[in-house]
Amino acid sequence: MALSRDQIAQRVAQELQDGYYVNLGIGIPTLVANFIPKDIEVMLQSENGLLGMGAFPTDEEVDADLINAGKQTVTMAKGASIFDSAESFAMIRGGHVDLTVLGAFEVDVNGNIASYMIPGKLIKGMGGAMDLVAGADNIIVTMTHASKHGQSKLLTNCTLPLTGRGCIKKVLTDLAFIEIKSGKFHLLERAPGVSVEEIIKLTQGELVIEGEVPEMKFSKA
Repeated sequence: MALSRDQIAQRVAQELQDGYYVNLGIGIPTLVANFIPKDIEVMLQSENGLLGMGAFPTDEEVDADLINAGKQTVTMAKGASIFDSAESFAMIRGGHVDLTVLGAFEVDVNGNIASYMIPGKLIKGMGGAMDLVAGADNIIVTMTHASKHGQSKLLTNCTLPLTGRGCIKKVLTDLAFIEIKSGKFHLLERAPGVSVEEIIKLTQGELVIEGEVPEMKFSKA
């Protein structure tokens, strides 16, 4: 069974480490803020000028002036700070973010990512994506494995305009957790109930299967 958006975010949250500074992109990545393990502390950074972003607010906590890069209302964690976007991008470009989580339209076997433009369609635009892929060494992409028409988004070569070249190392889709290395996709984990055969069928780029592929595990909390 394919993962929901919340489940994708929950699995990404398992990759966070204590003390990390993390940037969450627009879309599924923003949901990661709701699943940070209770035994670690991380600081979430938003390119619009917030370090220490908390989970999404309850109705009582909503402050219309406090938003993330996707213009969603958020909360602030203890010790959070607010600053202008110039300082925010200096953090990103200076390599001070430990992990970046981004959405994408396509990713290929060479670690290229296309995330900002589909010709002929109205898309929100670039945002901070080009700075993030250039300034971060550790990037996880979240996306659906295939389009609603069943066309793979994990390709031999991206077909859409690129956001960045050779910068993506891991991809978490609704079907699988995949590492990119040596010009190939390597299957690390599969979504519960999803077979390796299903993943192979929906992966256009070369996919390496090594031994028994475990199912992803989720806490019941």
